[in-house]
Amino acid sequence: HAAVVARGMGTCCVSGCGDIVVDYAAKQFTLAGKVYKEGDWISLDGSTGNIYGEAVATVPADPGSGYFGRLMGWADKYRQLGVYTNADTPRDAKQAVAFGAQGIGLVRTEHMFFEGDRIKAVREMIVAENTEERKKALAKLLPYQQGDFEGIYEVMGERPVVIRYLDPPLHEFLPTKAEDIAELAADMGITAERLTEVVASLHEVNPMMGFRGCRLAVAYPEIAEMQTTAVINAAINVTKKGQYTIKPEIMIPLTTDVKEMKYVKEVVVSTADRIIAESGIDLKYEVGTMIEDPRAALLAGEIATEAEFFSFGTNDLTQLTFGFSRDDAGKFLGYYYDKKIYESDPFAHLDQNGVGKLVEMAVKAGKATRPEMHMGICGEHGGDPTSVEFCHKVGLTYVSCSPFRVPIARLAAAQAAIKNPR
Repeated sequence: HAAVVARGMGTCCVSGCGDIVVDYAAKQFTLAGKVYKEGDWISLDGSTGNIYGEAVATVPADPGSGYFGRLMGWADKYRQLGVYTNADTPRDAKQAVAFGAQGIGLVRTEHMFFEGDRIKAVREMIVAENTEERKKALAKLLPYQQGDFEGIYEVMGERPVVIRYLDPPLHEFLPTKAEDIAELAADMGITAERLTEVVASLHEVNPMMGFRGCRLAVAYPEIAEMQTTAVINAAINVTKKGQYTIKPEIMIPLTTDVKEMKYVKEVVVSTADRIIAESGIDLKYEVGTMIEDPRAALLAGEIATEAEFFSFGTNDLTQLTFGFSRDDAGKFLGYYYDKKIYESDPFAHLDQNGVGKLVEMAVKAGKATRPEMHMGICGEHGGDPTSVEFCHKVGLTYVSCSPFRVPIARLAAAQAAIKNPR
């Protein structure tokens, strides 16, 4: 995920480069027979994965003028797909709007938890021994989340903003080294032994298929209550300023069953409706889900009875359909390319024959249940031209990608519309 997160920050990243030999003690690495010491220049191309052993001159992109602006104007004239962005901060949102994003298709709320005192509150929540303790920790997080959402709403105005609730495994927020555990335990006022027990209890053999996504809200509905409070209060506060009318779109991650969706949605709706009634504002909102599991795609028609929109998380959908981890696939995919078994990395270009069939099936089933339903894709495939063309053909409403891929998606959507008129 390092490359995905880095791209969203506008930072180049080449991950999984197994040929590099790093000598931490000497502060140097060896690559292609050459030694690079601390202070030497290298340049990275985050799109191709190329590493250059020298300084390559760069210039900032100017997305709104000149030939680029003219070309994008032509693209927007013809494309039928909306182009949204994945953004977690007002800064990212502002950058995406400058590149022409029409909305945010994915706000990853867990990315808001890692700064300063926020991570301490998250850790307090995780080690809480009962619901009351967990609610106290969540109350500390509430103003941070609400403030972040207000900032994003103010940047985006009345453009759509889809907010995904807490998704990753809880162990990702806890330290693993003994010295770090001891330091954190002292900060939290508990013993290192107690915190070590918590860390051990959260260990999972395959955490990406474990206790994450909506499973967290099923076990601890107070998490969904806090996040809903933050989303709705932020929307109310920005709406009260009179410049925009905000309509939040709340996304429940990793659902696999309509009963699961219904349970979490009821927590969200009961919390949201109470806050809206107390505010005296007629605020509208939607609750949808992220389709990122094959079972959810197969049961999309049923899930659509509760979900008001779908967003396809094709990163996870790809790894769960293929049955291999995107973190480890780089170790063997090269052999598959050499032997002509796969033509390309399925995490870079959407597998239209397998994963694509699940997406197309889910689109049809969802719209059969709820014809007005809007649907998008929020995996990194949303910025890949061949994948964008597929999304256009199967009738998605929008694609969502990192801010710096928005121009590519706009151009690809126009080309798709010309080649495949709807």
